[in-house]
Amino acid sequence: MVRAEFTKDFQRKFSKIKDSSLKEKIIKQIKKIKENPEIGKPMKNVRKGTRELYIKPFRLSYAFLQEKELVYILDLYHKDKQ
Repeated sequence: MVRAEFTKDFQRKFSKIKDSSLKEKIIKQIKKIKENPEIGKPMKNVRKGTRELYIKPFRLSYAFLQEKELVYILDLYHKDKQ
């Protein structure tokens, strides 16, 4: 299975979420990403090489480094603050 690493920015934003059910949804989606790293929507232009997954009301941004079998969780941001 692919392993996951998290940026400090993601960790900081994740720790600020108070809703435990939302945190659980995010954790569940990260597990799904690890099982199938290509489930997220591929990004274009400046963010080419990354993917996003919508977890209402957030977007989870990540990169899949196939040669290292690594999913790098980059950011978690509110959908309206892109």
